[in-house]
Amino acid sequence: MSNESLSPQPASNSESQSQPLSLNSLSERIDRLEHKLDQALLLLTDLYRYRKLRDLLATENWREADEETTNIMLEIMGKSSLDNIIPDEVMNFPCSALQLLDQLWMSYSNNRFGFSVQQQIYTRLGGNDDISDVDMKVLQAMGTEMGWMVNNKLLDYEDLDFSSSAPVGCHPSGWWRSPYGAKMAVYFIARLMRCGIK
Repeated sequence: MSNESLSPQPASNSESQSQPLSLNSLSERIDRLEHKLDQALLLLTDLYRYRKLRDLLATENWREADEETTNIMLEIMGKSSLDNIIPDEVMNFPCSALQLLDQLWMSYSNNRFGFSVQQQIYTRLGGNDDISDVDMKVLQAMGTEMGWMVNNKLLDYEDLDFSSSAPVGCHPSGWWRSPYGAKMAVYFIARLMRCGIK
């Protein structure tokens, strides 16, 4: 009897030696599935929220799509206008919403517009995710390349190019027009980077 109770023990030990690998593998798979489920639930629960934006992007109505993007972001943050958002609050913007907004813009613009395009331009010009480093030369170069600035002067929103031939990265553009200016831009780009939007 005691021999029988001992004989399963070696099998149990060998199983426990292989279990960490199996458990680790299983844990990684569960994490991936949970991430996919979260994305699917976000799409289902927010279908109404994003439908109008999707339809505007599908018809290349870039200006209204831009305005709708700002409205969605304000709604998510529970704010009535850009004036009511401080830079620190942007650092908590939900990554899943940023990813979805970016995917919509990228998909319907053939990868010309979107937050990831803007973040890539910023990084290529020497920007980083250090919120204490507000490099005006990088921000001005970014604004110029994306068609937001001419001769280092920020264009009025109405003067931006909302055609399909607008400079790469030009939109979404309305969200960036915060009264906190460069500081808000750096905080928002840092959030994009930390959310893995690239």
